[in-house]
Parts: sequence; structure tokens; C-alpha cells
Amino acid sequence: MKIEAMIPRFKKVPKVINQHLGKGQFLEEHNRLSPLNLQATTPLLSRFRIEKASLFKDDNWSIDKLRRPFILWLTSLTDKERQDIGKKKI
Repeated sequence: MKIEAMIPRFKKVPKVINQHLGKGQFLEEHNRLSPLNLQATTPLLSRFRIEKASLFKDDNWSIDKLRRPFILWLTSLTDKERQDIGKKKI
């Protein structure tokens, strides 16, 4: 048996090359790559931008630069905090 036959094949997900994304594009790309428990919403992204303003130099939402800090921030929230952020107008 060839070794190649034993290696599982995974569907390649195309990587977003344009690093200058808007908030909506970041939201779409992040949610496409994330499991349900890490899905983002517009209110969550808005709160993240307010709380982590030092990460933003302009209106650019780079997947490479912001996705990991966003996931760390998101996982630090309690379920109640996530629900409260979703209810508030930002």
C-alpha cells in the first residue's frame, strides 16, 4: 500500500488574498472559517473594535492580523456578556 493512499485528503479552502477587508467581509470570512461557538456578529465586531482600538490603524479588518485576537477576546466573554452585547446598539 502506498503512503499517499493512507494520507487523508482535505478539501482546500481558498485563502482570502485581499487583506484590506471591510467589517462585513471580515464577518463573512471569519464565520466561514469558524465553528458555531465562535461565530461573530456585527455587534460583537463593533464592541471588539471599541475595546481593542489599538489594533486598528484605519478601517481595515485584516483576517491575518485581527482574527486571532478576536477569537481570544470572544472566548474570554461569558455567555451573558455575549448576549448583552447582541442586545445593545453600538
